[in-house]
Amino acid sequence: MRPKTRRRLGSVAASIAALVALAFLLFPLYAVVVASFETNSQLFGASTYSFFPSVWTLSNYTTVLSQQGGHVLSSLIIGLGTTVLTLAVAVPAAHALARYRFRVTALLVGSLLIAQILPSIVIANSMFLVYHRLGLLNSYLGLIIADASYAVPFSILVLRAFMLGLPGDVIAAARVDGATEMQAFYRIVLPMSRSAIITVALFAFLNGWGDFIFALTLLNGNTFQPVTLSIYTYLGEFSQNWGEAMALAVFAVLPAAMLLIAAQRYIAAGLTVGSVKG
Repeated sequence: MRPKTRRRLGSVAASIAALVALAFLLFPLYAVVVASFETNSQLFGASTYSFFPSVWTLSNYTTVLSQQGGHVLSSLIIGLGTTVLTLAVAVPAAHALARYRFRVTALLVGSLLIAQILPSIVIANSMFLVYHRLGLLNSYLGLIIADASYAVPFSILVLRAFMLGLPGDVIAAARVDGATEMQAFYRIVLPMSRSAIITVALFAFLNGWGDFIFALTLLNGNTFQPVTLSIYTYLGEFSQNWGEAMALAVFAVLPAAMLLIAAQRYIAAGLTVGSVKG
């Protein structure tokens, strides 16, 4: 067999394997979308799994749209608040860790890595005790701070790795031309770090939008609920409506999927540039 033919066959086999793996990964999402167009009787009345419903219904979506608008708005507020707070903390912190060499830099970076390892349920339980004394339970501010506390370490690590790869000569030239440290940061560093900033902003928003552990621990359900918690209103002890739950799950996934598709080129650049330095 010729080397060119062997390479072509290898490429075809790799493509088929990738498609099979992608099908396995996306099948749960497909199952959720299909179930959202079925009634309970269709979901549990059939003896075998149906890849395509015999009868399609939009009743689940109409019910969800009429009942869950406030919960979607709550998730949007939490996601945007988490994004703003994460960027306000992570961007200047990453710039300081990348540009200046402190004696505790290695310790700080190591601490950020450890913060990524801690399970969110451990942080949530600790925050519950603190929030109880500060009066931050059942509040947007408390939940935004909790979600940001989990997003900030990741954002600082990604931004720092990116900023280490920025050309220092450009920043030094701006300082020589009379720019202050803050002017160089706003006019040079931020525009050059746009891809990384968009990347961490997107991940911070998704962290706040899709949070479940913090919301479950820090909210009692009497004030407001994000979408991730409101899904369980359809899954009670005595009544379960999986079709409406799946329709709400589609609404929860749709904004995240749209943002990921729209910002995929920024994500690729933000996660790869600077990865060889650190």
